[in-house]
Amino acid sequence: MAGSAGCGAEERGLAGDAGGRRRGARYSANDPPHSGGSRSTLMSIDATHRTGRFAVAAPAPAAEPVAPAGAASGRAGDRRTRAHRPRARGLAHLTLAGTASAVALAVMILASLLLVSLAASHPGILVPVAEHSSYPMWIAGPTGFLTNWFSPTARDERVLFTVLIATMLVAYLIAVYAAPRLRARWVLGAIVVLHLIFLLSPPLTLSDVFNYLNYGRMEAVYHLNPYVTIPALEPHADPTFLLSNWHGLLSPYGPLFTVFTMALVPLGVAGSFWAMKVTLMLASLGTVLLVYRCAQLLGRNALAAALIVGINPIVLVWGLGGDHNDFLMTFLLVLGFWLLLRADSLRVGKRARPAPEGPGGWGGGLRGAWAWIDGMPRPLVRGEPAAWMEIGAGATLVAAVSIKASAAVLVPVVIAGAARRIRVLLGVLIGLAAAVAMTIFAFGVNLPDVGQQDHLVVPDGLPNLLGLALGFGGYTSQMRAALTLALVGVIVASSIWVWRTRRWLTACGVVSLALLLTLGWTLPWYILWLLPFAALSRSRGLRIAAVVFGVYIYLAWMPYSAEILGFLHINPANTNLGAQETNFMQALLF
Repeated sequence: MAGSAGCGAEERGLAGDAGGRRRGARYSANDPPHSGGSRSTLMSIDATHRTGRFAVAAPAPAAEPVAPAGAASGRAGDRRTRAHRPRARGLAHLTLAGTASAVALAVMILASLLLVSLAASHPGILVPVAEHSSYPMWIAGPTGFLTNWFSPTARDERVLFTVLIATMLVAYLIAVYAAPRLRARWVLGAIVVLHLIFLLSPPLTLSDVFNYLNYGRMEAVYHLNPYVTIPALEPHADPTFLLSNWHGLLSPYGPLFTVFTMALVPLGVAGSFWAMKVTLMLASLGTVLLVYRCAQLLGRNALAAALIVGINPIVLVWGLGGDHNDFLMTFLLVLGFWLLLRADSLRVGKRARPAPEGPGGWGGGLRGAWAWIDGMPRPLVRGEPAAWMEIGAGATLVAAVSIKASAAVLVPVVIAGAARRIRVLLGVLIGLAAAVAMTIFAFGVNLPDVGQQDHLVVPDGLPNLLGLALGFGGYTSQMRAALTLALVGVIVASSIWVWRTRRWLTACGVVSLALLLTLGWTLPWYILWLLPFAALSRSRGLRIAAVVFGVYIYLAWMPYSAEILGFLHINPANTNLGAQETNFMQALLF
């Protein structure tokens, strides 16, 4: 039971000096001694040595030997000179890193503004919705005047888009790497400015936002259940029908999100569009703030964590610029994580005291079994955090699933790794009951049709490219079954591992990465599912995986991706399976 009761090697960070002083009075005389809340002791568990069930602060380094009083003054002067040289080089390096990171943030802002302005003034490949209808000001946004003097050709647009995204990716990596050298106000200010720029953007590269609004209008205006009726059966004169494109696809979006889109209908199409954009921007900023707070609780670099999530160019351009609902799902997930970490931070120090031995016999056995299931040894110490935090965390997980079903893969992992599993499970059950009641009331006994979307295949997707490399002609049904089974295996293995280690942030990151690698329908902004875990976990592998996956997304979705595949003699559409997948997509996308 030591593993169940022990402090997680990753998630058990302390809030800092002030939090340690506030809680210091609660510790008993049997608690491990510390320095009254100093940062040398109240620090992230990453900087401690762990043995057994407790994390013990690493021993202080030995003192430097003192030079004898009679040392020659010449030698002392030489030593002082040699000591100052690396210090000066270090200061120069810090100054250079700080300047480079500040310049990188400025480059990202300017490149984003140029991209958004070009899309507003010359839609072309950047705003596909403008190809099928007029391009009114309420869609284009107010930034077009900055570049309306420029008349790019289609080739110019492709080159500019490719170069600007590449530049932003390089600037992003520099800013994240040098985050400790930046002032907090610069970092947070740059994040807000970038979000405001993409708030004013037209819907970039895809028109999913109008699909969202169309599903809501189907139920609210025409009383057509989007879970059982395809949009092609609604009146074709509806404004959102003309702007949307998935007319043969039953809604795959969660009931909570569909109810939200129904609530926007009274605002009209333009008002609903901008209300959706503002909501998604606020959800993204809220996610960044929560990641920042979680990093503080864990003892991580909070600015670097905020930058990893808040200024990723792929998320900004394809996600926030494209107005996708993944920001709502991610916000609810990270809110649940913050509640769990906050509750854990309140019990740090209390759990570092062994629980008193309980009575033997059947009573003791039952108490031990219950403690093993719950994750907390019995009897509980005084001052246990309020139950609403962990119950609320479980409920927010269900709310995230009610936005988008992709979040469901994380629920068993979080429950298994929580400090109080019964509380989190209770929150999940309460949230599930509320979600079921809301769904039945609004849509009857009908669920989102995720099966249709699951059979869609991105030609440049990793599973499809793997099927081509193996000579199968693409992503076969057998491969889909095998990869689904592999994903289930990763979820089960991660849940078992995290039951004992409590490293649920790392485990959730591994599961999210496995989901991204096994999906046949992987879209650029899905990288957002991985970024909070790359930012908060102590696993360097997750951060490397996020960078590698981001490079793949860029290569697969930039305008010249077809040329790259052609140069490599890869053409997914030329196989029989590729033609079948294209026909299936065209049957839904019209």
